[in-house]
Amino acid sequence: MNILYDERVDGALPDVDRGALLQALRADLPDLEILHREEDLKPYECDGLSAYRTVPLLVVLPERLEQVQTLLRLCHQRGVPVVARGAGTGLSGGALPLAKGILLVMARFNRILEVNPQGRFARVQPGVRNLAISQAAAPHGLYYAPDPSSQIACSIGGNVAENAGGVHCLKYGLTVHNLLKVEILTVEGERLTLGSDALDSPGFDLLALFTGSEGMLGIVTEVTVKLLPKPQVARVLLASFDSVEDAGRAVAEIIAAGIIPGGLEMMDNLAIRAAEDFIHAGYPVDAAAILLCELDGVEADVHDDCERVAAVLGQAGARDVRLACDEAERVRFWAGRKNAFPAVGRISPDYYCMDGTIPRRELPRVLKGISELSDEYGLRVANVFHAGDGNMHPLILFDANLPGELERAEAIGGKILELCVAVGGSITGEHGVGREKINQMCAQFNSDEITLFHAVKAAFDPQGLLNPGKNIPTLHRCAEFGAMHVHHGQLPFPELERF
Repeated sequence: MNILYDERVDGALPDVDRGALLQALRADLPDLEILHREEDLKPYECDGLSAYRTVPLLVVLPERLEQVQTLLRLCHQRGVPVVARGAGTGLSGGALPLAKGILLVMARFNRILEVNPQGRFARVQPGVRNLAISQAAAPHGLYYAPDPSSQIACSIGGNVAENAGGVHCLKYGLTVHNLLKVEILTVEGERLTLGSDALDSPGFDLLALFTGSEGMLGIVTEVTVKLLPKPQVARVLLASFDSVEDAGRAVAEIIAAGIIPGGLEMMDNLAIRAAEDFIHAGYPVDAAAILLCELDGVEADVHDDCERVAAVLGQAGARDVRLACDEAERVRFWAGRKNAFPAVGRISPDYYCMDGTIPRRELPRVLKGISELSDEYGLRVANVFHAGDGNMHPLILFDANLPGELERAEAIGGKILELCVAVGGSITGEHGVGREKINQMCAQFNSDEITLFHAVKAAFDPQGLLNPGKNIPTLHRCAEFGAMHVHHGQLPFPELERF
């Protein structure tokens, strides 16, 4: 196992008298549902990153804001850590609980409070599912743009915590670009409003700071999202290629032509075959890679853009370009892509889903590097990603029942993220850092930057009680990370020498 991915977070926390804490919670919050038996706690031991599990000290399931306020005040007074959790679909261990902390489950805050078609916004509680917002807005001809592949299950509070994206984020942006304001509770139970109903608000942009903070700065209690008019028409082109490098170059050429698709997705052969066996989307299973390019807007513009994109794809080396013949086929094309993760799960006992972002121009180089790493570590890698914005999701296939395979999967995952940084990219595009990528934070940021991150955390949460051990590494961890690379002669970034 990765040397920094261990139990030291819990080990560094003070012991909590579980019985006394349970008694205090019951006294102050007699109507709060509290899970404390082993069999009740076990289902909450992990989020979507199921390779790592910790049974929480207690799980609480509030239904009212006042319950959450009282809980936070009590935990603050007693120095008890709190980890917030939504639907638990996150893939970076951001909602991984602590053995010495409380897991605060916000799933019962699941009401859509308002859909305002005139103002084009919706007010929702954090436990509302992503897809449910668009379903509620549909009668008004509106929808909520960010659409993670898990949108049928993931909750908007978790989307805010991780700054989630989706297949249409190239044109319509991530969660942060589709928010007006959030209501939060601080670690002391104080209510704050970040942002406003207007498109901008004075002062520091705390809404942007909070979005993607992974539960480290406060607890989301209400979210106001922007709604967009449904496009008049949407068309999808499916292009197949004989090499992943050609497909990668085609992505850059589409953007260079001045065309911004609603979505631009890429899958390699392993992912194509898995998705086709599962969904029967009509993918060419002999292709080395495919691109899905969706163009939306008014009929005339979309028609012209489809012709332009088809020409670009042909010049880039596409062996075949197909336009979805109707809405049913368009939906099938996207269903194959959105179900790529579970599809890959059918061909391997386990898989490790990475999340890194690179400049589009570096796609061919990075794909070649991933292939070389796959050969070096002896593990298959299926590539599925938001090609338009360079957000890659390599799926590393392994069998956790075989000794050493999990460790090799971790190792190749870390190398892929470090490769992303080396070409000018980032270690995450939408999944967040959580526990999974905390080592690679040391590859992307230097000691001064990490010190600044800790200062921001301390301004909101001086005792470090909210989701400790996630997102931001300690300088000591980064020193170990740098020493490990020096020992193996692999120090990739000179900034690490400063630790």
